[in-house]
Amino acid sequence: MIERAIVVPTAVAGCAAAGVIVISVVLAAPASAVPSFAQQTGQPCQSCHVGAFGPQLTPFGRDFKLRGYTMRTKAFNLPLSGMAVASFVHTSKDQASAPADDFGTNDNFALDEASIFLAGGIGSHFGGFVQTTYDGVEKAWALDNLDLRVVGTGQVAGADLVYGVSLNNNPTTQDVWNTLPGWGYPYTDSALAPGPATSPLIDGGLAQNVVGLTGYAWVDSKFYLEAGGYTSPRAGTLRWLGADPTDPGDIAGLAPYGRVAYQHALAGGTFELGAFGLKAAIRPGRDRSTGHTDHYSDVGLDASWIKTTGSGDVITFNGRYTHEHYALDATCLLGDGSLVAAGLAECADGNLDEEHIDASYYWRNQIGVTVGAFNITGSTNPSLYGDNRTFNPDSQGITLQLDETLFGRSSAPLGPRVNIRVGVQYTAYTRFNGARSNYDGAGTSASDNNTLRAFTWIAF
Repeated sequence: MIERAIVVPTAVAGCAAAGVIVISVVLAAPASAVPSFAQQTGQPCQSCHVGAFGPQLTPFGRDFKLRGYTMRTKAFNLPLSGMAVASFVHTSKDQASAPADDFGTNDNFALDEASIFLAGGIGSHFGGFVQTTYDGVEKAWALDNLDLRVVGTGQVAGADLVYGVSLNNNPTTQDVWNTLPGWGYPYTDSALAPGPATSPLIDGGLAQNVVGLTGYAWVDSKFYLEAGGYTSPRAGTLRWLGADPTDPGDIAGLAPYGRVAYQHALAGGTFELGAFGLKAAIRPGRDRSTGHTDHYSDVGLDASWIKTTGSGDVITFNGRYTHEHYALDATCLLGDGSLVAAGLAECADGNLDEEHIDASYYWRNQIGVTVGAFNITGSTNPSLYGDNRTFNPDSQGITLQLDETLFGRSSAPLGPRVNIRVGVQYTAYTRFNGARSNYDGAGTSASDNNTLRAFTWIAF
């Protein structure tokens, strides 16, 4: 069987305030907030973030990011921050095997991750953040998300213009709307929870294994245009940074990325409609001996809406559709260079579609409920999905989250850099890796993977 990399998205965030660990089983992964931004701007967490904690950005938080994280009310602040996420994970039935070394098949407690951030703005043209993270499941340090910006302002055709360049290592992590995979819901998850076998390449498949430069323009606070490309660093560099250079492999040439969006006031809130795309040719496992590459073309549409009521409650909506066409010419070759017996058309050529939709309501921008639905469908492929009896990747379900941010509307008792969120999350699958029941041929049902997760997320 030919394996396709499993992608587990990770959500991390921008401008918050924060930190002390509190573990709660009743209300209690990976995600992060950057308190040094809150200290730099002099604003409480709720100014930049929905729910007074990352990663969902308010219109104010979007503008702060687009302007290169440069807004400042203090002459100097310490540009260091930290965060940690701990959780308890329970699945409806025991997993077939332990999800990681030193963990059981069910009822696992873990420090999901702990991060250190160097984050802030320098003058009016330079800013960004660098995140390094300790993975509590894999027990290893690595360079995590990176977003460094050079920005400027001006006018075009009489309209205000913000323009800039972003150096980053994860396509969509530079985006300011919480619709694309880099910051999409669920905003925190655990590597110990079961998940679908595959997702489009843009959905975290290149995260931390590439470096890219994109240029963008924000015109009249309405129109957003962005274009750029990504490439793969040397294998030795990636290993030194804590990444696996063979997963998914290295990019042949450049992988172009593009993004357009339109934002406007609607029904008392702020509405956004956009499109995005990524195209990549990848040598799987960094093997260049075959002379072939796997080709991925991901395109999609997204929309979002956010509104703050007169009483301070916040309502959000986010949606995304992604279509991927793949041609796995390199993966579907045998060692002697011949095509696998299934033939190129069956093994190499196929499609994958992914839909996500979610809505949140935060009372006084502090206590919130979020519900999201997801659906993955794709071409039947015995070579890629030989672990399930249907040979297709179809998975669908819903995720519900309840959470409370203890501080973030004003100064916290432990200081202005301290914030804590506790929450409980439940994911229910109606289809998993191709079927509702007996998807693996061993009697396992999709609902056996239903997951309850209680978490604590702190930043400081």
